[in-house]
Amino acid sequence: MKRVFVILILLIASQTVSAQLFSKEKIKNNENFDKALLSWGFFLGLNNYDYQFNYEEDLEDILVETNVGFSVGLVSNLRINEHLDLRFEPGLYITQRNIQYDPSYFNGLEFNDSDLLREVKSTYVHFPLLLKISTKRLNNFKPFIVGGISTSLNLSSNEENPDDNSVGQFRTKKNVLFYELGFGIDFYNQWFKFTPSIRGIFALNDEIVRDVDPNSPWTSNVTSMKTRGVFLNFTFQ
Repeated sequence: MKRVFVILILLIASQTVSAQLFSKEKIKNNENFDKALLSWGFFLGLNNYDYQFNYEEDLEDILVETNVGFSVGLVSNLRINEHLDLRFEPGLYITQRNIQYDPSYFNGLEFNDSDLLREVKSTYVHFPLLLKISTKRLNNFKPFIVGGISTSLNLSSNEENPDDNSVGQFRTKKNVLFYELGFGIDFYNQWFKFTPSIRGIFALNDEIVRDVDPNSPWTSNVTSMKTRGVFLNFTFQ
């Protein structure tokens, strides 16, 4: 999925750059768009969330099957100068991950196939604060890199649910902290600015909620479980 995102961005960039650099048309669309102190917009996108596990003992890896999710949100942009902007992009991110355990985790215990699989559905309300660093505008496009910190509220975490994996309930923490890095290109047309961007996110805190049983086959060997993911967003301003 990450490769698809990168290829898509590169294709868009290469086609537009070629058209802009080698076309005789030099008229700038929305020439004064970026001079406003504040600007607003919205985004639609795709997301792909994963988990990174660290272990107490050297057992078989816990496998994570990822799925493409949907994202939607708002954008507020504060202009600092010609090359720097501060952005706040609150959004709703919906995704699912399937966690597959190896049978070796259940040595000496009775288990069935359903014990080896945990479906983790997540609905994040995501609050990133980002610094956008742009190049000089070239005709009607402007590349940039972006980075910052964020926090998410997972509405589907089940952190306070008293049931645990012994009755089929996998629990995660409600609040997650991230750092984010990405890049994109602003495209200016006659009426608005369109921005495809790709961004990686990396959790800073452990998210797993451990089972009551300290020897639980689902959580006892996990030192930490942290989200990492990729966002592909299409922003309209």
